[in-house]
Amino acid sequence: MDLHNLKAPAPNNKNRKRVGRGEGSGHGEQSGRGHNGAKSRSGYKRRAWFEGGQMPLQRRIPKFGFKNPNRVEFRPINLHTIAEFVEAGKLNESITIADLVEAGLAHKNDKVKLLGNGEFDTKVEIEVHAASKSAIEKVEKAGGKANVI
Repeated sequence: MDLHNLKAPAPNNKNRKRVGRGEGSGHGEQSGRGHNGAKSRSGYKRRAWFEGGQMPLQRRIPKFGFKNPNRVEFRPINLHTIAEFVEAGKLNESITIADLVEAGLAHKNDKVKLLGNGEFDTKVEIEVHAASKSAIEKVEKAGGKANVI
């Protein structure tokens, strides 16, 4: 077998559709575009959101609410989680943001908020970006201190 006697497989031997070349071709008159309407015109491009004249989805669904572009999102950490980590030896009595990141409770650029969920009786000095009143109350009741940066 040589390159000069190779034959293409049967599906590759189809002729392209030649439209607009008279009635005898089978693709004359409307050239496969139907009768009237936007799709039969030259230069027609269907927009991605066009639904055939039906009211488009982005106009059908209700619009409400407000997304505040200046919202500050905090990583919440509960007191019972801090207590568990201190008991396990993953955190010591003096806790900074870097310690929380190292322990896997927060990511590097997270702002941390301390929440007062759960029992807490460990004396710790903790540094966070924000804290709830109940969290500060429980930490101080246990003899510790919560510093809000």
